Amino acid sequence: MTAPRLEIDLEKIHHNAHTLVERLNKRGISVWGVTKAALGLPAIARTLLAAGVEGLADSRIENIQTMRRATISAPMALIRAPMLSQTELVVTNADTSLNTELDVISELSKAAYAAGRNHSVLLMVELGDLREGIMPADLEEHVRQTLRLPNIKLKGIGSNLACRCGVAPDETNMRELSSLADAIDKTFGPVISIVSGGNSSNLGWALGSTNTGRINNLRLGEAILLGCEPLHRQPIEGLFTDAITLVAEVIEAKVKPSQPWGEIAETAFGVAPLPANRGPIFQSILAIGHMDTDPEGLTAPPGIDILGASSDHVIVGCGKTRPKIGDEITFGLNYSALVRAMGSSLVAKKVLARPLR
Repeated sequence: MTAPRLEIDLEKIHHNAHTLVERLNKRGISVWGVTKAALGLPAIARTLLAAGVEGLADSRIENIQTMRRATISAPMALIRAPMLSQTELVVTNADTSLNTELDVISELSKAAYAAGRNHSVLLMVELGDLREGIMPADLEEHVRQTLRLPNIKLKGIGSNLACRCGVAPDETNMRELSSLADAIDKTFGPVISIVSGGNSSNLGWALGSTNTGRINNLRLGEAILLGCEPLHRQPIEGLFTDAITLVAEVIEAKVKPSQPWGEIAETAFGVAPLPANRGPIFQSILAIGHMDTDPEGLTAPPGIDILGASSDHVIVGCGKTRPKIGDEITFGLNYSALVRAMGSSLVAKKVLARPLR
């Protein structure tokens, strides 16, 4: 069997998505299933739709094209601000896009007019994480200009937190987003139908708040695929954390000293901490490395410790375990390890259940 590989359990992904959709629907919040970590893999997209997500969302128009070519006709949103060079692709393939720049929205308008179709936009608001977003004081003017553009429908507003600086969604910033939606409707009439509070990092607030205000949508990827919340990487009760795992093959298994010898300089990836002296240890080398995934984002099975990594190798200490050449070891992944492994053409993807249709 090909290694390294990601093993993707669609039944567990379906369970995670369906569980979160049900919990959030009780709070009046719909879910867009985010497919970017899966590169728009059609089997996962169909699983999310079967689990009840309202639509699909991705940061790359190329992934949305992949899903369209697979004849998936569900509503799809581009959740990274469109590039000017791709506005025609955006209006052709995505129903909605998240935007912060009037120049881009104007080009989307021209492209939509030329294509004879309408395109919906959400205006993203900066609430402190300092990634994308219109400053709140400038939002009214952005709404005014957007409403004037032909073939563009203002669908709502949104925010994104905890991605660049780790600012957590809470009662204060979510209340501000709701207040901005109210202010827009008061000025322009009822034009805001979607208030998208954010991503998987919003789950703690959304499921624990006594008042979710105008927030009626979340964009969920990591929580569905990995069963964890991003703020502290803690498992979410009732969800599977092993819906996707990474399998690597052992290519060397030997007893070696636990410390290097000779003059120590930088490694290929910078300065590495000097290992503790534990005497001779049984270590194995796996045929996977930084070119394939984020080794620091891997979780080894019990009895195995990750000792280090290079471009093409992950070195593990095996304790009492004695894997043989050709044996496989299965790792858990965090989000960083998942997106790099999914994006690598050197890592095979194996779907463990029949794709849902």
